Amino acid sequence: MAEHARYQNEIYLQGLADRVPPFTTDATRLEAVAESTMDPGPFGYVAGGAGSGDTVRANRAAFARWRIVPRMMTGATERDLSTTVLGTPMPAPVLLAPVGVQSIVHPDGELATARAAAALDVPIVLSTASSYPLEDVAAVGGPRWFQLYWPNDPEVCASLLHRAKAAGYTVLVVTLDTWTLAWRPRDLDHAYLPFLRAAGVANAFTDPAFLAGLAKPPAEDQATAILRWVSLFTGTDKRWDHLPFLREHWDGPIVLKGIQHPDDARRAADEGINGLIISNHGGRQVDGAIASLDALPAITSAVGDRLDLLFDSGIRTGADVIKALALGAKAVLLGRPYVYGLALAGEEGVRHALRSLLADLDLTLGLTGHQTPASLTPSALHRD
Repeated sequence: MAEHARYQNEIYLQGLADRVPPFTTDATRLEAVAESTMDPGPFGYVAGGAGSGDTVRANRAAFARWRIVPRMMTGATERDLSTTVLGTPMPAPVLLAPVGVQSIVHPDGELATARAAAALDVPIVLSTASSYPLEDVAAVGGPRWFQLYWPNDPEVCASLLHRAKAAGYTVLVVTLDTWTLAWRPRDLDHAYLPFLRAAGVANAFTDPAFLAGLAKPPAEDQATAILRWVSLFTGTDKRWDHLPFLREHWDGPIVLKGIQHPDDARRAADEGINGLIISNHGGRQVDGAIASLDALPAITSAVGDRLDLLFDSGIRTGADVIKALALGAKAVLLGRPYVYGLALAGEEGVRHALRSLLADLDLTLGLTGHQTPASLTPSALHRD
């Protein structure tokens, strides 16, 4: 049995001592389980989407339209899921997506997530909107990328990038699709925006360039500091001609997150970008948008040979990962499921959610007749 699949045996053997997992191993049920324990505001913030939620539903529906075609007698007993993406070795083509303000679901927030991921050597992508400073999360160890919500102040932006590089973050992930918040009824109905309560602002509130713009430190005038945060991190869309600024201040790989159109993918490749994350922010930004999985094949065709493609939005199961990889992604990012795990059981919950996905992926890969993710191509799938 391959490495990740051993979690299945571990669970069954623990059953002999009447021990069961901390919560369900079915990631498609995690949302309902988490809702029963989380406060309405934080749950709505994690689970909610833009507008009617149409894009959230579309992301999951897109996976159901692709069916896996298993192959037999291929010698898939032993498998190797390891890969390297943008210079980062990883035990499987899976990273933890950047999710901000994790302290609203568990007090240990990103620290617990980082500990769970580091124990498995799975890379995390830390959000600019982390509840803890990026240096504190880096101190946990493990492979790490940094996600940038691009601030309007160049000095603050440069400072964040310098800090991330100094703390050992190796890849910069620039989120493009959330320069302002979408209409999100679940949050609006609860009048719930955690940033206004000084959650998710730790990186700004510990940044010297940000603090230089304040007359008083946040501890003495929190309201003014929050208003400065809002003015810097929301409300201004960027342009392609702004990209050279990032390259001036970051000498590692740069990935653009939120790409859905082939023309944007071509422009990114022309600009020398190293990777793209095909993503609609989990359906949180544009109601009625194309499902990320539906956008992936055309982008793979357009630029798949020019830069590394990654995928998020809707990943729940091992089969989902296989479908995204077969359609051109080199790796996927897992979002809501691990956050629900964090809410349900802290670090142990993140670890369980992640190990469950990796085991599911490992077993499903073998049962479809593949020894490595690299062998997956569109021929492994049938479209209904």
